[in-house]
Amino acid sequence: MRLVLWDIDHTLIATRGVGRSIFGACFEQVTGQVMRVQALVDGMTEPAIFRETAELHGIASDRSMFEDFARRSAEQHRLRGGELRERGHALPGAATALAAVAGLEGVVQTVVTGNIRPAAEIKLGVFGLDTHIRFECGGYGEDDDERAELVRIAIRRTSQFLGRSFAAEDVLLVGDTPADVAAALDNGLRVLAVSSGRSSAADLRAAGATAVVAGLEDTGPLLALLGRRS
Repeated sequence: MRLVLWDIDHTLIATRGVGRSIFGACFEQVTGQVMRVQALVDGMTEPAIFRETAELHGIASDRSMFEDFARRSAEQHRLRGGELRERGHALPGAATALAAVAGLEGVVQTVVTGNIRPAAEIKLGVFGLDTHIRFECGGYGEDDDERAELVRIAIRRTSQFLGRSFAAEDVLLVGDTPADVAAALDNGLRVLAVSSGRSSAADLRAAGATAVVAGLEDTGPLLALLGRRS
């Protein structure tokens, strides 16, 4: 058995501003302040983004505030799914890559994402990218602030779901930021980095990615990594 852990934003989809708009609306509802500026989001988890954005506005947040934010965010994603579909898009090759992996024998696919689980499910669902994903096995923003821990959570959940363990060489992470690469390397995993976000191919190579591609249209590098043991 092999396991593929997918990042979502800028790896499989782009929300084209809808995600930031939802974050801002929920931030204002929870804190009572209009979001003037948002913390850096690339590679960050939702609780960390919320906490740091609150700090930028002089607000000392706590876990209960984030949980309130997460509930509102889940509802906003449900209400604005149509807008997300209209304004956002699946990245080129995303559907093909997911289907190609699904066509391999003995491979399970799930997500490791800073999004909360309801947002992750909606984001992939509105673009038809949810068919091959085992969401019950994923690692999500509400699970932990640190992405490396989300990787461990996803591997543990998949192991429990299937009733078997995974060696590091049997797990591949696919993401678009140096933070994704670092989370994989922290767990001894290989990582396919996609320079479809704001991180350059050079940055991803410098971070230590096993392989770097411009996009997912060519499934060759992805399938080669899944067919090769370290």
